[in-house]
Amino acid sequence: MDAHELGYFTEATSAEVVAGRNKNAESDRLREVMEVITRKLHEAIKEIEPTQEEWFEAIMFLTRTGHMCDDWRQEFILLSDVLGVSMLVDAVNSRRPTGASENTVLGPFHVGDAPEYQMGHNICLDQKGDDMVVRGTVRDVDGNPLEGVKIDVWQANDEGFYDVQQKGIQPDFNLRGVFRTGADGTYWFRAVRPKHYSIPADGPVGDLLRRLGRHPFRPAHLHYIVSKDGYDELTTHIFDPDDEYLHSDAVFGVKQSLIAEFVRVEEPERAKAVGFDGPYWDVEFDFVLAPKAAKAA
Repeated sequence: MDAHELGYFTEATSAEVVAGRNKNAESDRLREVMEVITRKLHEAIKEIEPTQEEWFEAIMFLTRTGHMCDDWRQEFILLSDVLGVSMLVDAVNSRRPTGASENTVLGPFHVGDAPEYQMGHNICLDQKGDDMVVRGTVRDVDGNPLEGVKIDVWQANDEGFYDVQQKGIQPDFNLRGVFRTGADGTYWFRAVRPKHYSIPADGPVGDLLRRLGRHPFRPAHLHYIVSKDGYDELTTHIFDPDDEYLHSDAVFGVKQSLIAEFVRVEEPERAKAVGFDGPYWDVEFDFVLAPKAAKAA
């Protein structure tokens, strides 16, 4: 018996015996990862003590999850989302200095070739929903405004659907756009107030949420990718503070620092100045970018 073969499998030594067999893995990283996964999985089994029937049910759940995956839908990512794992992976890969804006999950509906517009453009192409202005400034961690920042923004409509979910109903690239900041670091565009929506709940992940007594809803938000050469790319949301699901996001994407303020503007003069005929929502939200390779303080 080689040194890494730690004897026969027993309940007490199960994880060590299994991990020991991986001595000749193709990389140290793979061996390390599998050692941790094996150890934690065996710890869970010893604590839970599932019956054979319960373990088979777990295997069939994963089988059904795999069967739901195709080129458009990734049920395993959805499972990762509702368990908080996607947000945790994002967090450990997005540690930034104090004061820098926080990341959150990308989501499945980003489109890479959205049109670029001049500041102030209305990205709502079908004129449906409550008018909204979104504005702010992008700065570095020292408070200096940043010029030439690319702001890629997209959102669901006032019914909770993205354009790619409603081909032939919404115009292509509805509620999507790219903007670039000027010398003063400011940005602004027009849109509509978004609405909460459900993640796909017709598969095994949705069934799991129901059995856990959880809902499948995400609170209303706007998506951003904020980027500039030399700075850490920011993938984030800003959230509607009045949404009923703000404190129970199905995928745990809400962070305190990403909750915006939505202010109702009734003055006709202010509405006219931003190109609206009536009342609108005003949302001001600033971003702070960290230099590349900066570590969390």
